[in-house]
Amino acid sequence: MRLGLGTGSTARHFVELLGARVSLGFACLCVPTSEETAAQAKGLGIPLTTLDETPHLDLTVDGADEIGPRLSLIKGAGGALLREKIVATASDRMVVIADASKRVKTLGRFTLPIEVNAFGLEVTRRAVAAVMEKLGAEGRPVLRMRDGKPFVTDGGHLILDALFGRISAPKALSLALGDIPGVVEHGLFLGLCRRAYVAGSGGIEVIDA
Repeated sequence: MRLGLGTGSTARHFVELLGARVSLGFACLCVPTSEETAAQAKGLGIPLTTLDETPHLDLTVDGADEIGPRLSLIKGAGGALLREKIVATASDRMVVIADASKRVKTLGRFTLPIEVNAFGLEVTRRAVAAVMEKLGAEGRPVLRMRDGKPFVTDGGHLILDALFGRISAPKALSLALGDIPGVVEHGLFLGLCRRAYVAGSGGIEVIDA
């Protein structure tokens, strides 16, 4: 089976479970969505490949920061949103695993990560801020920092975290952000996820798109 492996705390649990199955003989070939996930998978003996070598995947399993109506998602807290979206797009199906706290009626309570080019950062930040203001966002884009320095993605980009509070028109926002030249990708995953397994106090809820 050709699998895409997500990034983040929840996806990490899945990779651990997959490693246990591989040790028992489960046959798979996996594409990790980050260097962090790649290192974990290698340590567990999970066979890895790349999208150049294996451009078509059967399934991607990943986590999510928010799960909204029709399985619209916000992802990117782990900083791997670009690779996560590329891998999900290369897969026949994307499945999300999460806890019930990630379910929302409207996206936007969690900050939306926006991956941007370092060149012209201030120009891009202002353009993102203008989109946010037009859509009535609660906050302004903030450069993600780690250990006192700007956070740099595996692809060498920076991330602006944008708090909207409520995203009433995610498709329009996706298009508006995509039109900004300095924006590489954003954390709105629309029309990609086909099923979610959500763990709550009452057990596991299965949600289909």
